[in-house]
Amino acid sequence: MATNSTVTVLILVAAAVLACAGGARGFYLPGVAPADFRKKDPLAVKVNQLSSIKTQLPYSYYSLPFCRPGTIVDSAENLGEVLRGDRIENSLYVFEMMEPRLCQIVCKITPSQDEAKDLKEKIEDEYRINMILDNLPLVVPIKRLDQEAPTVYQQGVHIGIKGQYSGSKEEKHFIHNHFTFLVKYHKDANTDLARIVAFEVKPYSIKHEPDGDWRGNATPLKTCDPHSRRLVVDSDSPQEVDANKDIIFTYDVNFEESPIKWASRWDTYLLMADDQIHWFSIVNSLMIVLFLSGMVAMIMLRTLYRDINKYNQLEDQEDAQEETGWKLVHGDVFRPPANADLLCVYVGTGVQFFGMLLVTLLFAILGLLSPSNRGGLMTAMLLLWVFMGLFAGYTSSRLYRMFKGSEWKNVTIKTALMFPGIVFAIFFVLNTLIWGEKSSGAVPFTTMFALVLLWFGISVPLVFVGSYLGFKKPAMEDPVRTNKIPRSIPEQPWYMNPVVSVLIGGILPFGAVFIELFFILTSIWLHQFYYIFGFLFLVFVILILTCAEITIVLCYFQLCGEDYQWWWRSYLTSGSSALYLFLYATFYFFTKLEITKTVSGVLYFGYMLIASYAFFVLTGTIGFYACFWFTRLIYSSVKID
Repeated sequence: MATNSTVTVLILVAAAVLACAGGARGFYLPGVAPADFRKKDPLAVKVNQLSSIKTQLPYSYYSLPFCRPGTIVDSAENLGEVLRGDRIENSLYVFEMMEPRLCQIVCKITPSQDEAKDLKEKIEDEYRINMILDNLPLVVPIKRLDQEAPTVYQQGVHIGIKGQYSGSKEEKHFIHNHFTFLVKYHKDANTDLARIVAFEVKPYSIKHEPDGDWRGNATPLKTCDPHSRRLVVDSDSPQEVDANKDIIFTYDVNFEESPIKWASRWDTYLLMADDQIHWFSIVNSLMIVLFLSGMVAMIMLRTLYRDINKYNQLEDQEDAQEETGWKLVHGDVFRPPANADLLCVYVGTGVQFFGMLLVTLLFAILGLLSPSNRGGLMTAMLLLWVFMGLFAGYTSSRLYRMFKGSEWKNVTIKTALMFPGIVFAIFFVLNTLIWGEKSSGAVPFTTMFALVLLWFGISVPLVFVGSYLGFKKPAMEDPVRTNKIPRSIPEQPWYMNPVVSVLIGGILPFGAVFIELFFILTSIWLHQFYYIFGFLFLVFVILILTCAEITIVLCYFQLCGEDYQWWWRSYLTSGSSALYLFLYATFYFFTKLEITKTVSGVLYFGYMLIASYAFFVLTGTIGFYACFWFTRLIYSSVKID
């Protein structure tokens, strides 16, 4: 068993190193089987949600008057996809492998007054069309000004643009009604099979003119005819969006052989803008935090070693009664805090959250949650949260037993219901707002029922099982006895005031995640790809170290000031980093985002409030356990009469 465990740990460490060294690009286990295509095999293009970084409200593709197939078929979606707002459906865009097509008519629409208004609003809000081919999202290649820099890929293609005719100041709305698709494939050297490795598009707005009467998709067009070599290469005569005016949708598709292998096809998608800045900043941040952590650890070890030696020598001297500092409060340091049951609940919840994040990140750096597994990350996090309820119940009841509490069932119920209940209440209100906007991002009733079923059907029973097991075990014994009468706490200097020390304590943990936080927010709210989980795992480790060390330092200063009420303060010290997280999210909202709608702003701050609350629970628990371990260690190292 020991050998197997060692091998497992070595594999995980090796995977983490590979993920960090390669930026988590090109290294992931085969979670999705590749599809092989022969020449002329049909390729079905699926459509996904319409998304916008300005409103953050996704809509179904067919909520706008686009070309619709006779029967709309929804693709099976997992829990994570539904919560993300994905709505994957079939479309009229059908290709044949390695068979180029030019000027293919999809359909002709004539928008009504309301439909034209809706189209203009979506163009105004910069909505993008999202399509999928062989599980690859549609991207628009954007060349940088620096010719040597790699191409940046924008996820999704804009519905249209706002512009002006030359010589006019009036702004018009123009729709992208012609798409030039490029499908890149990698061909097997020994067979005629090929695999798709890229799906790109260039959009155009062109006012098509039928050459004669309209005969459906067989109608020749004056503006686009492959036989007369009239191809769409620009948007000199764009298609304006107006009520009761025909819009003809067309497309080209070209195929290009690529040296990119199927296993590496996500590499170009995962390249981020300012890539070098990202790597440099994150490494620089890690080095600074590691240096500070090393300095703090050195100071603490030297100071504590001197203190313990001094206190142990005082036992043989006449002035033993003149002891000062942290040893003086040994009779009160393990006195149960006020609201001990609530502290147990939050510590248990923090353990649950910590376990969920740790396992998710390990799965991610191993490649088990590759981007090809759409919605897999969110699904995994939800399921892991549910199953980690066992550890939440166990932790909270063990701590409560140490405080000599007897109402363990009440603590268990609070552990099972408090944090998820608050989060679910906020989520339900936000979902109601999304429902009001008729957005596809609204979670359906059936999915809400599934979430509640996971909560009450699996998580709550597991919390009770863990709590029962934890309460059955003997209580942890304190290293020193607690006096019956609590001693008075002397007046503290201003910098050791609870509010001041708690606010100071949150700065370093926030600094550990500051750089990575920017890229995470950009990924979530600006719809960019994020898959650098190797570095995210390292940042998570650094966050644990900084939360632990800053809490230990401030706890030591507090005990030296003869203030023994450290239980809650140790939790709040590192937990206060969540306040800085929310303040930074507010700063990011006003400086980086262009959200104008009130509902969208409420959604942003609502979701960031949930994220900050979860961050508070996580960091607070890490700080609490660090201080708990530190306090038990130092008081078990000195001689107490």
